[in-house]
Parts: sequence; C-alpha cells; structure tokens
Amino acid sequence: MNIINAITNFAMRLVALPVRLNLIYASKHPKQSSAKTLRKILRENANTVYGREHHFSKILWARNADQLFRLFEHAVEASDYEAFRPYVERHKQGEPDVLIPGKPIMYATTSGTTSKPKFIPISARYMRTVYSRMSKMWIWTVVTHRPHWQDGKLFQSVSKVIEGYAPDGTVTGSVSGLTQKKIPGFIRKKYTIPACVNDIPDYTARYYTMMRLGVGQDITFIVTANPSTMLEFAKSAVDHFDEIIEDVENGTLSEKYDIPEEVREEITANLKPDHKRAEFLRKVKAEHPEPQFKDFWPNLQFLNTWKCGNTKIAADKVAAMIPEQTYYQEIGFAASECRFGLVLDDTVDTILFPNMNYYEFVEESDMESENPRFYRLHELKKGVRYCIYVTTFSGLYRYNMHDMVEVGGFFKTTPKIHLVQKVNGIVSITGEKLYEKQFIDAVHEAEEQTGMKVNFFIGFASPENSNYDFYYEFADEETSKDQASDFTIQVDENLKKMNVEYKTKRDSMRLKMPHTNVLYPNSYEMFKRLSLKAGGRDGQFKLVLLLQDKVRQIRINRLVKKDTPTSKIRVPNPFSRSKKKA
Repeated sequence: MNIINAITNFAMRLVALPVRLNLIYASKHPKQSSAKTLRKILRENANTVYGREHHFSKILWARNADQLFRLFEHAVEASDYEAFRPYVERHKQGEPDVLIPGKPIMYATTSGTTSKPKFIPISARYMRTVYSRMSKMWIWTVVTHRPHWQDGKLFQSVSKVIEGYAPDGTVTGSVSGLTQKKIPGFIRKKYTIPACVNDIPDYTARYYTMMRLGVGQDITFIVTANPSTMLEFAKSAVDHFDEIIEDVENGTLSEKYDIPEEVREEITANLKPDHKRAEFLRKVKAEHPEPQFKDFWPNLQFLNTWKCGNTKIAADKVAAMIPEQTYYQEIGFAASECRFGLVLDDTVDTILFPNMNYYEFVEESDMESENPRFYRLHELKKGVRYCIYVTTFSGLYRYNMHDMVEVGGFFKTTPKIHLVQKVNGIVSITGEKLYEKQFIDAVHEAEEQTGMKVNFFIGFASPENSNYDFYYEFADEETSKDQASDFTIQVDENLKKMNVEYKTKRDSMRLKMPHTNVLYPNSYEMFKRLSLKAGGRDGQFKLVLLLQDKVRQIRINRLVKKDTPTSKIRVPNPFSRSKKKA
C-alpha cells in the first residue's frame, strides 16, 4: 500500500469515528434512541400539512417513550405509498411544507402498485443525516476489512442520477447515482465507469462498454447492488473477450455496438493503447477459455452486492467467480424508500440504526390480522420473522415496506435483520417489485388485446431460474401451447408498461422471459381442494394470484396439461395419486 492510500484510509476512519460512536451508544439503548429519533422527526415536521393533519404537536406532549409510541400509532395509520401519493403530488407541483419542511431535493423513482411509478421524496435532511453518515460508516467497514481496496481501480454500477423532472423542475432519478456524484474527487478519479455509460440505451452495448473499461484495468473494488448484474457482466466478458482484448490493445471502443456518439466521444477521449494489459488478458484467455472475475481481476479486494432473499441464488454464483481473498459483503437492507442500516461484518444481517430512522414491526403470523400488534425495535426476538414499517426524515410515516425480514442476531442490544422476501402479493426476484394487481391487470389487458378468455390464472416467482411461471386456464380448451405462449408475450409487454423496474430488469436480461403453463379445466376448484386437503380451512382460504411459495406451486403443477393433443387429454384426478400432503 502506498503512502497516499494509507493516509486516505486513516482519514476515512477518522471521519467515520463520530458516526460509529453514535451508533454504538444508540445500539446499547434502542428504546430510548428510537423515541429520540421519532421525536426529532415529529418536531421537524409538525408544521407541515401532514404533520398538522395528524396532530404531531400533540403527540410530542407524551411524557415517556411508551406513551410516545402509542400516541403516534393511534394518530397515524400504517399504510403504503398510495396514501402518500396525493401529498407527494402537491410537492411535485411546487408546494412546500406538505410532507416535509420546504420541498424535496429529488424524488427516487421505483415501481408501485399501479401503472404509475412511485416518486419517493428525498429531503436534504435525510441525505445529510442518514445517507451521508451511513456512507461514512460503510467506508469504515471497507477500510477495516480490506485496507488495500483502492490499490487498483474502482468499479461501481449505479442507476442514472437524472431520469426526469417533476413539474416544478425537481430531479427524479436514483439516490445511489446522486451519492456517487457527492463522493470526494480523489476517490472518484479511481472510478473506471463514467456516469455517461448510463446513457447507452442498448443493454448489450452498455454491458460491453462497462466490461471493456473494467477488464482493461486491475479492479480491486466493486459495488453493484444486484448480483444478477454481476452475472450479466460475466456473460458479456466471456462472450466478447477477444473484442475486449483488441480494444484494450488499441485504446478503442468497438464500433460494433450502438453507442450514442456523444457518449462514445466522452469515453474514447480518455482511452489509450495498453499493450501490457492486452498481453496479460491473452494469457488469461489461453489458460481459461471462459475467463471469470478471478482470472482477469485476481487482485479484487472487496465486492458489495445484495446476498439475501431471492438474490442469494445469483450471489452464490458470483461467489464462485471471484478470487479467494475477496471480501464479499452483503450491501445491506435498503430500498428507495429508506436506507435502513448497514452490514458491518461477514454475515448477511443489517444493523438497524435507531438514531436515524424509526422502525415498527408486525409478526409474520399476524400480518393478515385486521388489527395487528406493532412491535418496537427493542421488542424483537431472534429467529422471528416480521413485516417492517418505517418512519423517515424524508416524509414517510409508518410506511409499509411489504418486506418480510428475520432477526438474525443483535449488535449490542439492537436487532440485526436480513430480508427473507417480499410478502405475498408483491414478489421480487431481482429488485423489480412486481405487484399482484399489476399481474392481474396485465392478464386482463391481454385478454382484451388477444380476444382470449382466461377462466383462472396464477403466477409464481422462480428465483432459481430468474423468471416467473405463469399458469392459465383458458376458456377455450383447444388453446395450444404456442397460443398460450403468445398470450404470455402480451402479458409480459403489459407488465413492462406498468412497472418501470420490471421493464428495466427484463430489458437488461437480469429477468428472463416468463414461462407459460396451460391448466386443465376447473383448475381453481381443484387447486382449492388440494390446499384444503393439505390442512387449510375453507372459510380462511385466501387466493393470492402472484406469490413465491414452492409448496403451493407444487400443487398447481399437478394441474398443468401435458404436451398432448387436446382431443386426447384426460383430466387427471389430483387426489388419487399420493396421500402425501403437497
């Protein structure tokens, strides 16, 4: 390690020290810290439209933490984004003091229940208090675990900073992109991928450009939230390794790819022939016909992606492709709505920061209740699963994340959590957050577009295959598998229009084409009977049409038509085969 990198590491640890000390203290006293954080949020937002409507000033009269929690729960109903949309729209039109004092500095865009995307307000206070301080703490973990992280170049894949503008001119886009712009210049100089790469609309061209730039350097640090993106990078490198070598040797960017001219000019202006690196890559190719990250980036020190929930499948594949010495760390439980905390060790458990957000939880077994009990941070138990709600400095109050998390341990006396999955009705394989309502609407629109009538349909996430399995019982029993597949193509196109993140993941090939299954007649009735036979109660049977549940998918698979001519199909009796419960 050179002296400059050593000084940089020391400075970063020094800057992060107050954040770390505050976290340690807050984590020793999660109840008091949670109450203090909630009071700050209520006090700062008491004179907003939302704060006045929900009596924030009166809640602050509470004499102790328990009373504060109860008054807040009584005054503010737990809800999802649609309850906040009218307030956000007022902000977007330029009105100040609606959800937060003043106006948001940007809106993070993400998929929502309807075809309209969610615009998550991001306040200056949130960026300063939460994002900035957590970023300092995150760098502390990097420096601590891999002090040689910046000996080579840095490879970071983030979303576009600017995707559009609200009516009042406020930026809409990516929080991760915004934070990248705020990184100190001496670190940003080490970045391999310029921001303009995000302006390449064709994903094949974008991946090639990123890997041409990345493979041409000795990379020691990588951050990209989604491990499925890493798999696409790996595929691009294998498919185009000879082209990459040629570009590296000549200091060029292949003309074969559809890259906007202004982007190409910005990138090629900084490229130079590198014969030494090209020779190294030729040796790599000779020894490894399908080179992996560990072959062309043997000095990789630190890799940061998600590793929990459905991303674990992709993360495990990535883990097999990297050098042995690489510290592969979970990026932590985070979303557009909130950065909840950080993973500070080699586990997958996120330490929640009670001094930065206010958290509430409902036990998995109580999620369907009309009046569930809400637990505070200090009341959680290890090994128990909960649905998480959050109140932030950015104007979200008792916001339902629709995420199921599990307590994996404790930091001091504060719980550490990891994502299990989205709750049924919302499914996410690679970050797309697909809603049951969107799936239902997409199928109904496809019926109108194709003239094909569906009596019953259901969808299941298949994370191991990076796609969805769609099942249809068509009114026309003569419907062929090819016709059904065409129907799925239309459903897929409709989903792309309804869900911006689904479209992004499909276009970027991180999410594969849905798989089509044709069901026998009366499938709903048979599916229900199978479910009741497995121990359910008739009065409590609730059908969710989009879910991730292998047990129920096994049941529906018993009702899928075989690939035989319709005239020869004999509807099976799913109850006559096995006495085992599916």
